[in-house]
Amino acid sequence: MDAQTQIEALAMPVAEPELVPAAEPETPAAEPMPVAESEPAAIDERPPIDEPPAPGDSEAEPEATLGRVPLRHLEDGQRVRGVYAVRTRELRRKRNGEAWLRLSVGDATGAAEAVCWEEAEALYALCDTGSAVHVTGVFEMSERWGAKIKIAELRCAEPDEFEADDLAPESEVDVAELEAGLRQLLATVQDPELGLLLDRFFGEDSATWPRLRDAPAAKVYHQAYRHGLLEHTLSVAQAVSAAANFFPGIDRDVAVAGALLHDIGKCVAYNDDPLAIDLTDAGRLQGEIPLGYYTVRREIEEIPGFDPALAQAVLHIILSHHGSLEHGSPVVPATREAVLVHMIDNLGGRLGSFDRLERNLPAGESWSGFDRALSGSAFFGQRAASAEPPEESRAA
Repeated sequence: MDAQTQIEALAMPVAEPELVPAAEPETPAAEPMPVAESEPAAIDERPPIDEPPAPGDSEAEPEATLGRVPLRHLEDGQRVRGVYAVRTRELRRKRNGEAWLRLSVGDATGAAEAVCWEEAEALYALCDTGSAVHVTGVFEMSERWGAKIKIAELRCAEPDEFEADDLAPESEVDVAELEAGLRQLLATVQDPELGLLLDRFFGEDSATWPRLRDAPAAKVYHQAYRHGLLEHTLSVAQAVSAAANFFPGIDRDVAVAGALLHDIGKCVAYNDDPLAIDLTDAGRLQGEIPLGYYTVRREIEEIPGFDPALAQAVLHIILSHHGSLEHGSPVVPATREAVLVHMIDNLGGRLGSFDRLERNLPAGESWSGFDRALSGSAFFGQRAASAEPPEESRAA
């Protein structure tokens, strides 16, 4: 079988015979796909790869012996066979109306796009967001279309085929270390009213603390994993605390309290499914900033005699921390403390995007694709120079 026939055979459903005249391969002339949105129909884009074993082939390697390769360690042309979590799913249409499936699948090491051209509607029904699916296919990297898993087979995973912890990303910083840093920072707040307010959210006996500790910081762009909100909140508050010493006129206690509370609405705005982070109904209908404002205001109203000016200063930081109306804040920063928190929060989010992109970057790559959060691509020069494929990846 020549290389072109191998490629066409791989694009067909696994269950069909190898050369069925009725199965017409995608061609650029018959099925061109939109350049900006989907996979090209041209099969000459696909690199020659070994044909996967057909079902029932006596020489086919058993699934259990291959094992699941972490997404971060996949290489161009490598076979994929294992269980991954469905982060997002989308049923799309070719120009002729035929459906095709696009997924984002993930594990604890990162995420990858996956596409399937056959039986898309039936497979879409299997791939509920947050579900675990067994994927068989090939990982391919194209300079034009990026990195993708070309799916040959897809099915629901059995409960004994995976561990949930292997599929859910977490902060790379130990949660105990994050909590210790938080407790240390809280102890530096001198204002007794602010200390009492913060204890209602971050105190070890607080009803809010368990959720705040485990919640993600975002759905996609930065710290979108378990403990991500705590990691982001602590880093922003620590940076605000340090920066407050270098700028005159800033009330450090107000700035630190506002930094610690600025994203508190995300405890309600995001769900608690680590395999598929998404907005809750409240998050969609109200937004995380209004949710945070009302959450903190309710607690302030429960504290007898809380200084109204102090309450207004903290609440203004929460309302304005996105920096502009077009970015979701109902007001723009109008105090030194609010400007400082906004700028540090924006910096933390952008640097968090670099962490996300590096986490999902295939081995040996130094450039990411275009990223909306950065309005461009990210470069990781040292990573490319020092990257060494793991033994399990080379052996697969």
